[in-house]
Amino acid sequence: MRCDTVVDAIGNTPVVRLRADAAEGVEVYAKLELLNPYAMKDRVARQMILEARRSGALEEGAPIVESSSGTMALGIALVGTSLGHAVHIVTDPRIDPITLTKLEALGCVVHVVEAMTGQGWQGARLERLAELMSGLPGAYWPQQYSNPQNPAAYRTLADELIGDLGTVDVLVGAVGSGGSLCGTSAALLERLPGLKVVGVDCVGSMLFGQPDVPARKQSGLGNSLYPDNIDYRLLDEVHWLSDDEAFDATRRLAREQKIFAGNTSGSVYRILTHLAAEASPGTRLVGILPDRGDRYVDSVYRHRPAGPVAARPAEVPYGTTVTRWSFASIPRGNRPVLAFLESNTTGTGMLALRTAVRLGFEPVLLAKDPTRYAGLDGTGCRTVTCDTESDADVLRAVREATGKRTVAGLTTTSDFYLEHTARLAAALGLPGHAPETMTACRDKSLTRLALRDAGVPQPAFQVIGDCADIAGAVASVGLPCVVKPVGGSGSQDVLWCDDIATAAQHATRVLAVTANVRGQATARKVLVEEYTRGPEYSVEMFCDHGEATCVGVTQRTVSALPYFVETGHVFPAELPEAASGELAETARQALKAVGFDRGPAHVEIRMTDTGPAVIEINGRLAGGMIPELVRAATGIDLLEQQVRAAAGYPVRLLPNRTRHTGIRFLTARRAGRLVAITGTADAERVPGVERVVTTGSPGRTVRPPRDAYDRLGHVIAGGGSVREVEETLDAAVRLVDVVTVRD
Repeated sequence: MRCDTVVDAIGNTPVVRLRADAAEGVEVYAKLELLNPYAMKDRVARQMILEARRSGALEEGAPIVESSSGTMALGIALVGTSLGHAVHIVTDPRIDPITLTKLEALGCVVHVVEAMTGQGWQGARLERLAELMSGLPGAYWPQQYSNPQNPAAYRTLADELIGDLGTVDVLVGAVGSGGSLCGTSAALLERLPGLKVVGVDCVGSMLFGQPDVPARKQSGLGNSLYPDNIDYRLLDEVHWLSDDEAFDATRRLAREQKIFAGNTSGSVYRILTHLAAEASPGTRLVGILPDRGDRYVDSVYRHRPAGPVAARPAEVPYGTTVTRWSFASIPRGNRPVLAFLESNTTGTGMLALRTAVRLGFEPVLLAKDPTRYAGLDGTGCRTVTCDTESDADVLRAVREATGKRTVAGLTTTSDFYLEHTARLAAALGLPGHAPETMTACRDKSLTRLALRDAGVPQPAFQVIGDCADIAGAVASVGLPCVVKPVGGSGSQDVLWCDDIATAAQHATRVLAVTANVRGQATARKVLVEEYTRGPEYSVEMFCDHGEATCVGVTQRTVSALPYFVETGHVFPAELPEAASGELAETARQALKAVGFDRGPAHVEIRMTDTGPAVIEINGRLAGGMIPELVRAATGIDLLEQQVRAAAGYPVRLLPNRTRHTGIRFLTARRAGRLVAITGTADAERVPGVERVVTTGSPGRTVRPPRDAYDRLGHVIAGGGSVREVEETLDAAVRLVDVVTVRD
């Protein structure tokens, strides 16, 4: 094939039949992607860069910046420099000297970070990349892990397989960013619906329901992040190999097939030959071999295993923690259903649906009005519209949506549906809370009574259902006081009152409300509480088989009185060990008082001069993106643990990293109509900032925050201390302007 440039030489790699121990009539092939100019990622680099140039995202001569320690770096270097762009590669000390030499020879600028962050080497690289982007005007970041052109690049690979082989029965590929296997299999499944897709991962990678182990030695597959390019619905089976097993397989590939490749190719080869040995006659299997072995001479080829290497895999239920060669089935056509009854609207609800997909479930969202959930279309979730206030209608919808398939569990991420979920889970014979426990959490007057009976410290309180009783209630608890509905959420209608007139006026307003924001009938009761002074914290708890574990304490900041809107959080709070222990024990006693014994809980506490006082018990995960802060700070994915608990799976609550993370919410400074939220791109470039999200749409009526529904977005940052996180958030938020006009 004649090529005018080296970029034109990308693709059209050979398919080679392998010698394998298999039944007669079984055909085993390797797609030698390692014979691209540098490796398989050359395809992706070409696709992303050419598309960016075509769309205008990458201007002529503008620099390209990417984070990579392997073949993607080489692909970007090849295509980018060939087309006249300066290329900056951010990598880490694990980069091998051969790849580093190649990158420098191609004319790249290579930036090597010095130390990993709490999110591992990838987190450190992304922080350095953000710094580069802020100093390189017009720079283009391909973002291989979330760029849809990554999987799109592999449609040509699928076309080549069809052209060379006609048909394929089993496709085996490694998973790192998710692009190659998912892109190739998605294109093949359009023409070969019976194709079996097998993913290969490494022990210690979090991609498929495993705890993250950043010290794993394999490169090119596995991840400490969840890439957007993985479509878990395409896979039928996943295998994990330990470092020793992967490196042994790589040496066997060279010895048995004369293919000198990297550990990613070796891992694929081990799974491919295992499947071939068990395949029936007439089966055609193909493995994608992505990388050459030259950069693995010292790390793989001179490595010797510390112990015996498994000859066969152990089959495990999906989600089981593994330490050696194991596999789990996640069949495309018959995945167990995990039903969600409505959702919250702050972002974690949609993340929970994606988590269910990643854990091998088919999530089904039961919703009265699915249009209220922004981002639902991108979750991979099936939606069933039904009357979620009717238990009979929900039960009928669940049965119709699932047919004869297994219903693994029923859960919710919404405060407003905790009681419903408990009742329905019991009716379906699924794991769940006792309905009376959820009622005690949802009705704050019942919470107060339970805490009082158990002797758990809390503010003085009175419950009233008639405005005529307000004077007596205020006299009992004292001024200033807090007046709020017993069944609210998101600080809605919670007001600080410094005189009886204000308290009476607000109580009258609350008692007049007959339906909440979800259209549910209100209890028509008001809590009048003592106003307790002191810093506010929330204790993130998780109960498993009756044992309550404190995951950590969140430091909270709230808006100026008379409202109590959370304006930011830092996790974990910077507290003496004794104080953290006291908060955790108070939260345990509070949960015990209401009979809470399973799943996540979010207990709000003020640390007063006389000790902790419980403000609220929320029988669900924290809102305000706190679960994301916990995950980034500790590695504990609370959303994943909620999904596991809902399905009766074992939960994992051991941290694998230690750092601080924080969030600051974006709000309007004055009432009016939202014009725009500007400066977010600059805020994203502040070192330490991990995410900037806006949720306010132009034209929306806004006001300074009175409840959580007035938030317009957020900034998340990470660092080594609370002070570092707060300084980063301050710097980022100063760059953001919420532009409004008066009506």
